[in-house]
Amino acid sequence: MRGSDGCCRNTRAGGGAFNSLLREVFPEDMCREREMALPNLLVLCGDHGMSETGSHGASSMEEVNTPLILISSAFQRKLGDIRHATRVQQTDVAATLAIALGLPIPKDSVGSLLFPVVEGKPMREQLRFLHLNTVQLSKLLQENVPSYEKDPGFEQFKMSERLHGNWIRLYLEEKHSEVLLNLGSKVLRQYLDALKTLSLSLSTQVAQYDMYSMMVGTVVVLEVLTLLLLSIPQALHRKAELEVPLSSPGFSLLFYLVILVLSAIHVIVCTSAESSCYFCGLSWLAAGGVMVLASVLLCVIVSVLTNVLVGGRPQRKKPIHPSSRWSELDLLILLGTVGHVLSLGASSFVEEEHQTWYFLVNTLCLALSQETYRNYFLGDDSEPQCGLHVEQGLDRVAAAWQGGPGCDVLERGKGHGSPSPSEVHQGSKKWMVLASPWLILACCRLLRSLNQTGVQWAHRPDLGHWLTSSDHKAELSVLAAVSLLVVFVLVQRGCSPVSKAALALGLLGVYCYRAAIGSVRFPWQQDSKDISKGIIEARFVYVFVLGILFTGTKDLLKSQVVAADFKIKTVGLWEIYSGLVLLAALLFRPHNLPVLAFSLLIQTLMTKFIWKPLRHDAAEITVMHYWFGQAFFYFQGNSNNIATVDISAGFVGLDTYVEIPAVFLTAFGTYAGPLLWASHLVHFLSSETHSSSALSHACFCYAMICSIPVSTYIVLVTSLRYHLFIWSVFSPKLLYEGMHLLITAAVCVFFTAMDQTRLTQS
Repeated sequence: MRGSDGCCRNTRAGGGAFNSLLREVFPEDMCREREMALPNLLVLCGDHGMSETGSHGASSMEEVNTPLILISSAFQRKLGDIRHATRVQQTDVAATLAIALGLPIPKDSVGSLLFPVVEGKPMREQLRFLHLNTVQLSKLLQENVPSYEKDPGFEQFKMSERLHGNWIRLYLEEKHSEVLLNLGSKVLRQYLDALKTLSLSLSTQVAQYDMYSMMVGTVVVLEVLTLLLLSIPQALHRKAELEVPLSSPGFSLLFYLVILVLSAIHVIVCTSAESSCYFCGLSWLAAGGVMVLASVLLCVIVSVLTNVLVGGRPQRKKPIHPSSRWSELDLLILLGTVGHVLSLGASSFVEEEHQTWYFLVNTLCLALSQETYRNYFLGDDSEPQCGLHVEQGLDRVAAAWQGGPGCDVLERGKGHGSPSPSEVHQGSKKWMVLASPWLILACCRLLRSLNQTGVQWAHRPDLGHWLTSSDHKAELSVLAAVSLLVVFVLVQRGCSPVSKAALALGLLGVYCYRAAIGSVRFPWQQDSKDISKGIIEARFVYVFVLGILFTGTKDLLKSQVVAADFKIKTVGLWEIYSGLVLLAALLFRPHNLPVLAFSLLIQTLMTKFIWKPLRHDAAEITVMHYWFGQAFFYFQGNSNNIATVDISAGFVGLDTYVEIPAVFLTAFGTYAGPLLWASHLVHFLSSETHSSSALSHACFCYAMICSIPVSTYIVLVTSLRYHLFIWSVFSPKLLYEGMHLLITAAVCVFFTAMDQTRLTQS
């Protein structure tokens, strides 16, 4: 049950007078056991239980209980000795196996020794094993609890150690006496009580959650989401002007009453809390700011609700269009969004979330194909029906609250409906429109085979593994070169001549950087002896990235301040987008460059042959960009596991670790898919849509479709904090959602800046 020299090793690890006595009890010759004399141990156990319906991972008794069987020739069992199953903690297994094998107990283990495993051993060995376990738990208690000396378990441990010392002295004097046996049994019980108390105290510390801080954050998030939902009619109005009534709630009696109540709750909780609390540890200025924010949001919500219930239902002048209906695309968007939100409550769906997004984008392609065929083969000359789309679906609420018809509340960019026969494209372009959804579907299928991700199939070989092997470096080099060429062809069309040259040199520098570090090679390069860090080549690319971004920003400022030129603004937006594409090409690994090329290809196909001919509105285009951005996040090989984050992107062009650039580059490399699709959305709506409110509608829809899953997931994680997979599955996903929320906020700021540009020009 223990290693041949485990007893001696554990004895020599100690110190002090007590351990000097132990050395006399365990002489060296008694600790050396022959290898053939060691007994075997067979441990049968499961990682979790299962309910009668087959589910696992929740907190029901059937799911948290699993059998544990230990079989060994060292166990002594008398005939007729029937033992009933006892309940033990899963954390006890690690400590038991460590002691049985003569290994050190894991430092952060909170488990206690399963005593039936060693009860057949002599008394001196039983006490020694229990002493090792209590010493380990007491040290862990000292590291995590400031007032550990007052802990009942620590006091019991000290008492047990003193009694153990008395037993050793008596053992050295006479080894066989009734007094020695009685004292040993007493020490044994004292150790077991100390182990139980220490393990329970440490387990409570580990499973303790800062509920007060969690509830404060959840309340603020839900208030923001409620305000967004209540602002749908006003935000999707023709003018797309959202006025938040801050002045009246700020001077209302309700505001000060809420502040007073929250301050009282804060004082009561922070003065009565036994454990540390993050929100209580903040300064009164910071805590007061959070309480003021929560109070303002609550008052604004009450004010909006009052306006809706009291003065928001005037007599309608005319009813909603009788033919208003939901289209298939609208139903897909609604059901897909709701289905994704509901799937976040299951650990298996969180682990394999990429399957959800692959399914949604594939279904979207099929829906677009069906819509394309219907419009081109079943179209007529009649006026297009006022189909109830996402904006219009939300707009039905606006019509009910604002008193106007559903179709007149929202001004779409270019209308929506079936194209007239005069607008139907002839020849090859018509067939490209019909074939585009299927081409996009084929691209998505190829990208799905490039990187296996998730948990269930992550171990299976994929194209990425095949390309990155040393035997296929030539194939990878050709694929990387072709992908960079496709990127240049698709991006250069909207750039100025200077930016085109910078983009070409930058993409050439990307290939040179990958060749310098040995990922790819030039045709004339036969070996990889000249491998370097590629710092010069990467910084060469950074110069062109910054140059293109600077040129695009200059054009945007020129279109806003100097001359209100729509063309200059469009070119500036595209150049900013081109700079981000070049940066992504530098940070992506060579086998992921096809992901970037296919992303640009799908955007081009959607722009030319789907969004323009079918004339989708701003809300639908926004949702499509969001869905494809999420899908390309997983096409890169990312998952909801922290281990899939490519931290090497933070060191491209750096010879040492520099915190701020490394964080920025890693974040951009991870979320390049959603960022590039959001940037393309801004350019598309600014250049192709002449509606004055398209960007405002898109910004609101983008914020809404991102905030609903985040808010729901925060509530789910709070309620599932005792779930079996809370730390391995749900918490990493929460970190991803937090970073995604920051990126979404940056995108919305960019939306708002472009909208202000439009307002200035108008």
